Amino acid sequence: MTTESCRRDVLKHQQEIARLQTEKARETSKVADEKKRANTAADSARRATSLSSIQSRIRDVQKHEEAGARSQKKVADIETRIAREQIRLNDAHKRLASAEIQEGRQKGQEQQRAAQENARRMASLAGTVSQNHQLTMSALKKLEQLPRRIIVLFLAANPIDQQQLRLDEEVRGIEEMIRKSQHRDAVDLKSRWAVRPMDVLQAINEIRPTVVHFSGHGSDQDEIVFQDNAGNAKLVSKEAIVQTMAAGSDDIQLVFFNTCYSRGQAKAVVEHVPAAIGMNTSIGDDAARVFSSQFYSALGFGLSVRRAFQQARAALMLEGIPEEATPELFTTEGLEADNLILVQSVGAA
Repeated sequence: MTTESCRRDVLKHQQEIARLQTEKARETSKVADEKKRANTAADSARRATSLSSIQSRIRDVQKHEEAGARSQKKVADIETRIAREQIRLNDAHKRLASAEIQEGRQKGQEQQRAAQENARRMASLAGTVSQNHQLTMSALKKLEQLPRRIIVLFLAANPIDQQQLRLDEEVRGIEEMIRKSQHRDAVDLKSRWAVRPMDVLQAINEIRPTVVHFSGHGSDQDEIVFQDNAGNAKLVSKEAIVQTMAAGSDDIQLVFFNTCYSRGQAKAVVEHVPAAIGMNTSIGDDAARVFSSQFYSALGFGLSVRRAFQQARAALMLEGIPEEATPELFTTEGLEADNLILVQSVGAA
C-alpha cells in the first residue's frame, strides 16, 4: 500500500471508533434512563393500594428492566466492536509506519542516483573545460546556486478520546504548497503519525531534522497531547518538551508548535534552538492548515523565517480567518529572525 492509502486507512478506523463511541454513549444513556423508570415504577407499586395498580406497576418495572437489559447488551456489543476496531487501527498505524520507511528508502536511493548522476555530469563538464570554458563555468555556477536541503519532521497525534482534528488535511496542504515553491526539491517533509512520547527522540535521531513540527492538541497548562499505547491522550509537560529539544539534534533550527496554547513552549524552547513558533490561545483546524502551508511555501521560496511568518499571518487574513494574532514567533537572544534563512543558496551571503 502507498503511504497515502495507509493514511486514509488510519483515518477510516479513527472515524469508525469515534462513531462507535458516540453510539455507546447513546445506549449507556438509555440504560440509565430505563433503570430510573424501573425504580420509579417500583416506588409506585409500593405506594399503590389496589391489586390491579400493583400488578400494572410491576409490569412497568419488568418492561423497563428488559429494555435496560437490551441496551446494556448493545453497550457490550459496541465495546467488543470498538476493541476490534482498535486492533485494526493499530495494524493500520504499523502499515503506515512501514510504508513511510519504504518511501524514505526509495527517496534515499533516488537521491543517491541523482548525486551519482550529478557527479557524472560534473566530471563530464570538467573534461570539456579546455574546449568550452565559458559553457563549463556557467554550468558550475548554476550547480552552486542550488539551495541547501532541509528536512521538516511533522509529528502528529490525534488521540481517539479527543476531538478529532483534520491533521491529514494540514500535512496535505503543506506538501502541496512546498511542491509549488521555487526550491521544492530543497524541502523534504517527513511525517510520523499517532506519535507517542518516546517516538519523538527516536524520530529526531533517525531523521536529524532542520524543523520539528508538532501538530495536534495542546492544553492550557503548557502541555502537548500525545497518545498512549491504547491510542488515548497522554499529556507531556512543557519542561519535558524543552528538555527533549535540548537533547535533540544540533541540526534543529526551528520548532513549530501548531497546537493550542503552545506560546509558553515556544518561548522556553528558544533557549536551546534558534527559533520557535507557538500559539497564544486555541487555534482552529482551518487556521492551522492555512498558516502552516503558507509558512513552508515561503521557506521554499528562500525567504527568511520572519518573512515566512509574516506571509503566513497575511494568508489567514486573505482567507478571512480572524486568527492572525494567535501565532507568535520567538528567537534566541541576539538572533534576528530576518537573518535566519533555512533554504539558502550555497553561494548566498
